[in-house]
Amino acid sequence: MTNTSDTAVGGSPLSSVAGPALMLLGMLMFALNDAMGKWLVASYGLGQVILIRSIAALLILSPFLWRAGWKPIIEAERPLMQAARVLFSTMEVFCFYYAVMYLPLADVMTYWLAAPIYVAAASPLLLGEKVGWRRWTAIFVGFIGVIITLEPSSAMFTMPAIISLVGTFAFAFMLLSGRSLRSTPDKTLVLFQLGGAGLAGLAFAPFDWTPLTSPPELALLCLLGVVAMGAHMLVNRALKISDAATVAPLQYTLLIWAIVFGWMFFGDVPRLTMMLGATLIIGSGMFIFFREQQLKKRQLDGPLEVP
Repeated sequence: MTNTSDTAVGGSPLSSVAGPALMLLGMLMFALNDAMGKWLVASYGLGQVILIRSIAALLILSPFLWRAGWKPIIEAERPLMQAARVLFSTMEVFCFYYAVMYLPLADVMTYWLAAPIYVAAASPLLLGEKVGWRRWTAIFVGFIGVIITLEPSSAMFTMPAIISLVGTFAFAFMLLSGRSLRSTPDKTLVLFQLGGAGLAGLAFAPFDWTPLTSPPELALLCLLGVVAMGAHMLVNRALKISDAATVAPLQYTLLIWAIVFGWMFFGDVPRLTMMLGATLIIGSGMFIFFREQQLKKRQLDGPLEVP
């Protein structure tokens, strides 16, 4: 999963095509990363997969960090908030890969797509942001979508379902903390995020390590980190050259790829309740996003009384 933010945009005809194309490609790569992760955690330990994934991604990131220098890392703002974000991001990645071991890929992705709804619900309390009745209505609809996806019954209290909810809440708090760290460069945030996951993977790997018997196996585990880092770079680039309102809604194509890859590689057939819940979650998430964009524009144009 990824995060959208307000960044510099371009207005050229090329950016209007390249931005959406890069975002769509980034979502495809994220879906490939998730499908690969689901396949790998079935054969290798969870800590082992996350450790090797993090190391590979850090190797890809290292040239960019070298070019930027150590100052943005050493002088990163708000250390306690940085630490909280690392904690949430580490919880999120462990929960995600645990969830995909037992649940269909599309189901897990649906839970994670609800994170922006949790962000909108928590922002008045944690960030002091004002949320009007329109967005509260969308938040309520989104929560209904989550409940429908869970299929209220004894099954919703299974460990994979509980871990999924913990993971998506952790992802939401990771996004919230990211809003408070807008001045921190993206590369620094990614470094801390990968470093935290890598250290946690190192701590857990000895307990469930599966020996690698051939170089192709190690290469496949490393490819997981390479694909994830490539997806992050594509999404960040899309947000830099195109308006967020144009490219951010395209993140929901991730669910389409999750359904396709889940069916192709794992034989998962989407449940009707999952499709209905996903529709409500995506619809409410898009409404919240466009409503926030509208309010930001009004604030720039003049005073705003009712959010």
